[in-house]
Amino acid sequence: MTKRTGGVRARTRYKLSKKPRNRGKISTTAYMQTFEVGDRVLFRQEPAVHKGMPNPKFMGRAGVILAKQGRCYLVEFNDGNKVKHAISAPVHIRKVK
Repeated sequence: MTKRTGGVRARTRYKLSKKPRNRGKISTTAYMQTFEVGDRVLFRQEPAVHKGMPNPKFMGRAGVILAKQGRCYLVEFNDGNKVKHAISAPVHIRKVK
C-alpha cells in the first residue's frame, strides 16, 4: 500500500490564491479586529498568513464565537449534521453583517 499524499493545503490552488489587486501587504485592521462571544462570523482564510489558519475545507462556513483562546478564537459551526469547533486567528474570520 502507498501513503496518501498531500497535507492540509493540498488541492487548494485556486481556493487559497489571491487576485492580483489584492496581493501585497495585509491590512493591520484585519490583524487587530476583535470579536465578542456570540458574534456570527464567516471563515475566509488569508493565504498570506499561515499561522492560525483553519482547514481550507471550512472556507465560507458561518459560525459563532464561543471563546477567545490566546490570540485566536474558538468558533462553533455546523458541518452537515455535526457541530464542529475550529480555532482561528482573527485575520482568517470576518464578521457577518
